[in-house]
Amino acid sequence: MSLAEFDLTGRVAIVTGCSRGLGQIFASALADAGADLVVTARTAESLAPFKAEIEAKGRRCLALPCDVRDHASIKAMVESAIAEMGRIDILVNNAGCNVRKPALDVSWDDWNLILDTNLRGTFFVAQAVARHMIGNGYGRIVNIGSVTSVAGYAGLGPYGASRGGVKQLTMSLADDWGVHGITVNCLAPGWFKTAQNAVMYEDAEWVEYLTDRIPLKRPGQPSDLRGAVVFLASEASAYVTGQTLLVDGGISTGAVRAIPKR
Repeated sequence: MSLAEFDLTGRVAIVTGCSRGLGQIFASALADAGADLVVTARTAESLAPFKAEIEAKGRRCLALPCDVRDHASIKAMVESAIAEMGRIDILVNNAGCNVRKPALDVSWDDWNLILDTNLRGTFFVAQAVARHMIGNGYGRIVNIGSVTSVAGYAGLGPYGASRGGVKQLTMSLADDWGVHGITVNCLAPGWFKTAQNAVMYEDAEWVEYLTDRIPLKRPGQPSDLRGAVVFLASEASAYVTGQTLLVDGGISTGAVRAIPKR
């Protein structure tokens, strides 16, 4: 094996949900590995500073609007990406949202917002991109899940349902499209501080409790995800498909808070 298997030079990657947070981490890692980028958010204007960052690395970068809750918006984004970049080799299906509430307080609209974005959006972005990948006989699709894909947490009912669905969807699509040379995997981060959950990290007691449950004794850092996304996007993972890769410090092992010795 050589590091050449991780080289993405000449590849074109779409990363959705790049206005902030993990999407920018994934896109930056792919660019550092050699890929040219198509980055999306609901408004292209919000992507301007990040687009400049990618271009400063010497990569081509196209910023496009895409609302993953709007089928026409998805199709228009993919068509524009192909017209401008010529091909799509990699998709990181990252766009997502959350509404954190006790189960009894979740509204009908809360449920629809989360499931339409995280699950339905993931499927239809993958579908639109796969139509192109099938013609090329090659593709790497990385659906972004979560530790909630495999574990339940209070206050995260709709979110956990959506991320569990992404895990199951990944396996189905892997079986559907493997014959076309497309791999489909789920990258499932654990507890990482993002704009979406930053308020929780302001509670020192909660951070201490969380850290005690993680076998590696710390929340995730952006650098912890870079290697994983490059692996799943590269030739190094050519025989890996339908899998969920948890990058969670081990919290999904079911670790519990230590009992003090008396």
